Amino acid sequence: MDFIRMKICLSVLLFLNVWFCTAFDVSTIPFNKGFSHLFGDANILHATDDNSLQLHLNQNTGSGFKSSDLYNHGLFSAKIKLPSDYTAGIVVAFYTTNQDVFKKTHDELDFEFLGNIKGKAWRFQTNMYGNGSTHRGREERYTLWFDPSKEFHRYTILWTNKNIIFYIDDVPIREIVRTDAMGGDYPSKPMGLYATIWDASDWATSGGKYKTNYKYAPFIAEFSDLVLNGCAMDPLEQVVNPNNCDEKDVELQKAVYSRITPRQRMAMKRFRAKYMYYSYCYDSLRYSVPPTECEIDPVEQRRFKETGRLKFNRHHGGHGHRHPKIRSTSQLLDARNSQNEDED
Repeated sequence: MDFIRMKICLSVLLFLNVWFCTAFDVSTIPFNKGFSHLFGDANILHATDDNSLQLHLNQNTGSGFKSSDLYNHGLFSAKIKLPSDYTAGIVVAFYTTNQDVFKKTHDELDFEFLGNIKGKAWRFQTNMYGNGSTHRGREERYTLWFDPSKEFHRYTILWTNKNIIFYIDDVPIREIVRTDAMGGDYPSKPMGLYATIWDASDWATSGGKYKTNYKYAPFIAEFSDLVLNGCAMDPLEQVVNPNNCDEKDVELQKAVYSRITPRQRMAMKRFRAKYMYYSYCYDSLRYSVPPTECEIDPVEQRRFKETGRLKFNRHHGGHGHRHPKIRSTSQLLDARNSQNEDED
């Protein structure tokens, strides 16, 4: 594993009218050292240096890759460039899960980028599932403040025993702090890292109003500088030796990226005020009592309807999953209802 120092600097004039930089000391890992193909082998193109690759979607299939190991907590990160031009109906996902091992009790953390129509702001969502609690999803939906198809940006999921942070470049956009009351809803079993691109025309863009148009194929998502910084563990080993990753957990919790600085917290607050258009915490139709980890901000709450969506529809978004699979009727209805409210 080649060690490099990634110094990620981002202008956050949109949020703070200042510049700041955060240095992450991490290791990137070549594809063949930490990953394998998930599906669509012919649609996965590797660079000669093995540090970057492309996932293609065409009329025949999408494609995806996954980490070779499962990790009991960790920092999972990649530089990603999304498909350009007309990408309606397409989903690109970067996420951690253990669904292949725990079919009914899986854990999951998601970045999901939904198809886009050229000229409109890109929409995406983050989500968390614990112990198979798909009926208690914790979606938040946003628009991006940049065009993710023009250049690479780094997307990062930090998962520790105490908190979860989603980053875009060095801006934390969401933090989930573990509470005792969450119980099994907080991800607790080893997860692998996955990335996929696939056709979700039936729901991805404006509730399925805009379909994938293969005139623009192949659709290409590019990934570079992959990071797997965690304690690799077999799920069975976790049962036998649950303390095996304690040392790595302490290391993660002490790392700079596990602590949100006051300036970063201000940036996160500004991002969420300007670009978040749905929050499960304010969806009183779905949760009559907000989940225990929700910190209700009365000022922020006034911006949202009882559906958890903005009272003034400045942005649009969607809900979904990252690869074609059978979903429960309740999940499908929830996805359709969410999409219908987000249509243009």
